Amino acid sequence: MFGGITNKKQKSNMRITVKVRTNKSHQKVAFNKELGLYEIDLKSNPVKGKANKELISLLKEHFKKKDIRIVSGKLSKTKIIEIN
Repeated sequence: MFGGITNKKQKSNMRITVKVRTNKSHQKVAFNKELGLYEIDLKSNPVKGKANKELISLLKEHFKKKDIRIVSGKLSKTKIIEIN
């Protein structure tokens, strides 16, 4: 290492805002251009993290990415999600 430079690849992060609607009959991911966020319908109720787990699973499938996490809003309907 010379001068603090390393050869590590840096991950590119993308952050999105989502609005979650729980207890729906089907799952759906839709982008709302007017609001600039994703509206996501989930089957689960927001009890003991079930809806958050379903959300992460659905987003992994939708974006074809494995590294997805909730950055903020774990207890809110509006969340910020980080996708790597």
